[in-house]
Amino acid sequence: MKLAFSTLGVPGLPVADVVRLAADHGYHGVELRAHPEEPVHTGLDRARRADVAAQFKESGVEILGLAGYARLAAPGDDAAVLAEIRELLGLAADLGAPFVRVLPGGSPGQSPEEADAVAARRLGTAAEHAADLGVRILLETHDSHRTGADVTRVLGLVGHRQAGALWDVLHTWLGGEQPADTWAALGPFLGYVQVKDAATGEDPAPLPLGAGAVPLAECVEVLSRNGWDGWLCWEYEKRWYEAAAPLPDLLGPGREHLARLLNESA
Repeated sequence: MKLAFSTLGVPGLPVADVVRLAADHGYHGVELRAHPEEPVHTGLDRARRADVAAQFKESGVEILGLAGYARLAAPGDDAAVLAEIRELLGLAADLGAPFVRVLPGGSPGQSPEEADAVAARRLGTAAEHAADLGVRILLETHDSHRTGADVTRVLGLVGHRQAGALWDVLHTWLGGEQPADTWAALGPFLGYVQVKDAATGEDPAPLPLGAGAVPLAECVEVLSRNGWDGWLCWEYEKRWYEAAAPLPDLLGPGREHLARLLNESA
């Protein structure tokens, strides 16, 4: 498996520094948080996009994907959500990124059936555009669709190869789903896996990998046992937890921890 980290852990850090951190600590790739407060976002002109792509290419570090914030099941018209996804897909294509992350974003006022139907309708439409660009849209296990079973309900309605899943191991754990059950649900759709650690469900503040209670070893073992050979991406949510330890100091030990888990599960 290849290892990456998300720029959510180093908010606002210039691209050159992100690339250097990845290369210096032995990571194969980086997930770029696509947001206006970050160096990489959909407002970049073509020259800047080409510069970002060149910096990664020269370093040998891959752009794993873009972490977007489009919410598939959010109330309102389809047009705004689809326009946001199209902008993300265009940016990903220009950067050479294979994946775009989207969120479920269902509201408390929706029934699960309504949220599934809205999300599937929008995802199916967006997937057609994604296919034209050679990019895959991944629906993350998150918020209203926290488990693999939840996400699979949507993907089963879509049935498009450019629509897949992103397994966030924290959210499936918080949803009470066992790793083997998550794999059974998401395996056919899986794009990549976000790993993270936290002390408890009541305190999801980010911890160094291996320092918390999230069943990382079991998740890696399930992936290895089933022959999956994709990406593990460390999403350290420093952006939302200012008191969390700085990610750059943790990148080396984090990579070593993941390497141990991979060796143990081989």
